[in-house]
Amino acid sequence: MVGSWLVKRLLREGARVTVFVLDHDPQSELLRSKDIDHCQVVSGDLRDRGDVSRAIFASECDYIFHLGAQTIVSTALFDPVYTFESNIMGTWNLFDVVRTSGKPLKGILVASSDKAYGTAKALPYDESTSLHGEGPYDMSKSCTDLIARSYFLTYGVPTVIARCGNIYGGGDLNWSRIVPGTIRDLIKGKTPVIRSNGKYLRDYVYVEDAVDAYLTMASKVQLTEVNGEAFNFSREEPLSVLNIYRAICESTLGHYKEPIIQDTAHHEIVDQHLSSTKAREVLGWRSSYDLQTGLRETVNWYREFISS
Repeated sequence: MVGSWLVKRLLREGARVTVFVLDHDPQSELLRSKDIDHCQVVSGDLRDRGDVSRAIFASECDYIFHLGAQTIVSTALFDPVYTFESNIMGTWNLFDVVRTSGKPLKGILVASSDKAYGTAKALPYDESTSLHGEGPYDMSKSCTDLIARSYFLTYGVPTVIARCGNIYGGGDLNWSRIVPGTIRDLIKGKTPVIRSNGKYLRDYVYVEDAVDAYLTMASKVQLTEVNGEAFNFSREEPLSVLNIYRAICESTLGHYKEPIIQDTAHHEIVDQHLSSTKAREVLGWRSSYDLQTGLRETVNWYREFISS
C-alpha cells in the first residue's frame, strides 16, 4: 500500500522508477492506477539474493526505498519463519548486494516501524529507546533496523531508517487492520469487529504523510546528522482503537455504530506512541494531514474501490 503511493509521488516528480514486485495483484493500487505501466518492473523475492541483485543492477538506481516485508502481525504469529526470511534475510540480501556491487548509491531508505521498539515502560518512544521486539513481527523489525545500522557503521552504506506509527490510507487490502476493515464493513452495512478490547493505544499516520517523510529523509541522507540515523514519524496524537473506530464511523456514516468487541488479540503491544521531535528539528518534517482529512481521503478511496 505505501509503495503504491510512493511510486505515484515519484512519478509525479519526474523520477525514473523501478519496482521490485513479488506478486502481481490486480486489485493493488499500483496496478489499478496503472502507475506500474510507467515503471520498470522486476519480479522477484527478497529472500532470493539473485533476484535482489538482478533488480539493483537492472535499475541503475540512485536511491533504494526498502519497503518490502511481511507486514501482518497475525501472519507472523502463524508463520514466523517466512516473516524472518522476508524481513530479516531480505534486508541483509539487499544491503550485502549493495555492499558488494561497487555501484555508487546515494542512499537506502529503510521503512521500519514503531513495532521495532517492542514494549517499553516510558512513552512516547524516542529514537534513544532500545529496540526490544518480542513477537515475530516486532523482532523482525528490530533486526531490520540493526542490520541496516551495521552496514552503515561497518561498510559505510548510506542509509536512513523511518519508524512510523500505524500507516493508513487507500490501497490497504489487509482487511484485518482496523481502518480498512472497519470502512469496508460500514460501507457494506455490516457490523465491524474489533479483535482487541478496544483500549490499545496507537499512532495513526496518513499514507501521504509517510511518503513525504520517506522523500524528505532520502533527500537529506547525505547529511552527517541524517546518514545512519533513525527517525520517528507521528502526529503525536495517540488514539485508542475505540477512538479511531469512532472517527472512522463519523467519516463513513456520519454517526457511531456499535462494534463487536472480541477481545481475542494476542501477542500485540498494548500501548505505544512516538515522539517526532527529532524529525521536526533535524529534517524539518511535519504532518500535513490531520485525522479527519486523512480519513476522508481514505473513505473516498474505499467507496470507489468497493463500487468498481
